[in-house]
Amino acid sequence: MDQHIPHDDTPGTILLYDASSTGNRHTSNVDIILQPKPSSDPEDPLNWASKRKSLAIGMVYLYTFAIGIATSVHASILTQISESQNLSFAQLNTGTGLMQLMQGWGCLLWQPFAMTYGRRGVYITTVVLSIAPVIWTPFSFGASQWYAHRILLGIFCSPVESLPEVSVPDIFFAHERGRYMALYTFILFGSNFLAPFFSGFIADGAGWRWVMYFATIVLGACSIVLFLFTEETIFFRNTIEGMEPALGDEKPTDIVKKDTTEDSDTRRPPILDLPQESIPMRQKRTFVQKLSLITRLPGRPSRRQTLLKTWRSLKIIALFPNILWAGLLYGTNIAWYSVINATMSMILGEAPYNFSPTLVGVAYLSPLVFGGVAAVWAGKFSDILTMKLARRNNGVREPEHRLWGLAVSAVMSSGGLLTWGVGASRDVHFMVLIVGIGITTFGVVCASAISLSYAVDCFKEIAGESFVAIIIIRNTLAFAFSYAITPWIEASGLQNCFI
Repeated sequence: MDQHIPHDDTPGTILLYDASSTGNRHTSNVDIILQPKPSSDPEDPLNWASKRKSLAIGMVYLYTFAIGIATSVHASILTQISESQNLSFAQLNTGTGLMQLMQGWGCLLWQPFAMTYGRRGVYITTVVLSIAPVIWTPFSFGASQWYAHRILLGIFCSPVESLPEVSVPDIFFAHERGRYMALYTFILFGSNFLAPFFSGFIADGAGWRWVMYFATIVLGACSIVLFLFTEETIFFRNTIEGMEPALGDEKPTDIVKKDTTEDSDTRRPPILDLPQESIPMRQKRTFVQKLSLITRLPGRPSRRQTLLKTWRSLKIIALFPNILWAGLLYGTNIAWYSVINATMSMILGEAPYNFSPTLVGVAYLSPLVFGGVAAVWAGKFSDILTMKLARRNNGVREPEHRLWGLAVSAVMSSGGLLTWGVGASRDVHFMVLIVGIGITTFGVVCASAISLSYAVDCFKEIAGESFVAIIIIRNTLAFAFSYAITPWIEASGLQNCFI
């Protein structure tokens, strides 16, 4: 069969396997074609050694963890904050909703800069800036100040929503992205569940204000580590993924043999020898040079193009239906996650359960465990399924191959939400509610990871702008739900609200 088929013309459709190299397309030793093609530049992140890649993505995960702690550490102590600050649950949830709204729209400020001058500077600058609104929280009084520091925190920490999704394809090939994207999603959600767990113990032992001091310490410590070890991963390519030379034009170095006896952790990928004039070579930088917060590479966008990227993110929502769909899928799931987060303290901290802040925090271990299982499902399983479907499709991978995993997510999310809402309205045993939270989290993490991987598979070259579009949709929905959930429950009751 002719291999020069739609993968040459359709963005996101790529030739992932060299089916002609083996008589059995379903063998485990099939040849994987590296997408995108790595350049001959040793400073190309795709050419980095395994340990260097691991450190780079590890710093991205550390940033995600630190910001996740700072933005969710208050979730299990809302009752104590309400009593101390004379704020209603509706006001507290509105503040959280405003933070989520700014996390989405704040990407328009940070993402264009990161796509032009590098990811490192944005990661470090925003984690340092996030310290200010967090340390302000225990000294604030009244709804207006609560709203103010939540808005600032949302703006400062907004890159956590869209920049790690760009760093993953910076470092890893198409057939590897699913697992790393799923791990990012798990850390993003997992930190949101782990923070309330710790904060419950801290609040019972030292008071709720020390919870915010704890978050400040985490941000400060992570800032130092990130400054010393975060490496720049920005790299401008002159090719479009999936539109490089077709199978018949491949060089032997373009294909890596997947050998089950080879140690993949220590193997460095082969590189593609492109003309040197097409990709300027970079000199290896010293440790001190790597500490720079701004990277000026040849081929970067002009200032005018950088400003236009802000508008282009909004334009993508109207012009790319699959990006709009991914945003709605991600947004719907994160919205219901926000609802559960907003109602955990309200439901478990009051009659008939009367959980202390410590016990409310312990309840967050359920979504943490279920989220970890979901990350494995949405990551490793998604990659395996995608590669198997590509084999059956003559080696051609379609972005839609990932979407089969959403079937499990749909069942788990809806079942978990019904268990939580209907169960709480009928005063069922608290363990039923704990399991319901976990089941919901499994579905949310699966859907989130798959939607992000699908988006980057569709249009890798505009991932920076498309993820901003997705996060704007996602966080606008999250704000709407956070703003409306308390009056919605008061008007309709828990059972009708969640049904």
